[in-house]
Amino acid sequence: METSEPVRRTSEIEEVTNLYFIHPISAWLTPRFAALGITPNAVSLAGMAFGLAAGWAYSHYQGLGWSVAGFLLMIAWHVMDGADGQLARLTNAQSEMGKILDGICDYVTFIAVYVGLATSLAQEQGAWVWLVVVAAGVAHAAQSAAYEMQRQCYNFWGWGRKSAELAKLDAPPKRDQGGFGALYRLYVRLQYLTTGVTLGFHEDLGRALAADPARAPDIRAAYRAAFAPSVRHWSILSANYRTLGIFIAAAIGHPLLYFWFELVGFSLIMAVLLSRQAARNARFLKGLEPAAA
Repeated sequence: METSEPVRRTSEIEEVTNLYFIHPISAWLTPRFAALGITPNAVSLAGMAFGLAAGWAYSHYQGLGWSVAGFLLMIAWHVMDGADGQLARLTNAQSEMGKILDGICDYVTFIAVYVGLATSLAQEQGAWVWLVVVAAGVAHAAQSAAYEMQRQCYNFWGWGRKSAELAKLDAPPKRDQGGFGALYRLYVRLQYLTTGVTLGFHEDLGRALAADPARAPDIRAAYRAAFAPSVRHWSILSANYRTLGIFIAAAIGHPLLYFWFELVGFSLIMAVLLSRQAARNARFLKGLEPAAA
């Protein structure tokens, strides 16, 4: 079966546990799902089911076995989350609706885990815990949106992949999306908000590519060389490290530590990454000035 884009994700920017553990399992499952006629959306929903089960398991975190079960169920969700995209590319079934559903399933997983832990913690320490958890959840949403935008930009500008084309905020909603479309536009706005320092960069880079199509391959190669290391740095904000952090905090009996680190630690990390990204963007555009002239 022919595909227009690679089935696997872009390896040079992939987070290490995805590259060597999660995605190889996903890759083993993907052709088997295709042979059975299973759709990418069905895989996404299966992953969400694992995520909901993980939330239930973590609501009993006081027992180590439950925490281990929650961790393994989240690993299963990660595998499904990798397989749905691979399956979509393998079967040429990529769609904006699929992206929306995939994103919703990802958020539902973490909401389930956060609610499961918060429910149990509130019974032990008081309702104030919910304030910390909700604030951590808001921070999580912003950080995840920023990380995914960095990956998307790399695939679009570095490789010219149509599937990674940046959404336009002023694009009219599609009728067949319904409420999902509204959620997607909200998510896109969050992505732009959390990476606002790069909006002008996107416009300038687009003009540079359009002004000299003959140099586009060289410009894209230069982009990959300049930005692959920085996107790897952004992977500290990926879901994988949250999954590990939740498990460690729950296993030692102090899951609230995770929420505090999410709220403070990851937020500080994102601020540093955004500052460095702005400087890197400026340097890259300056290097393109002769080509863009």
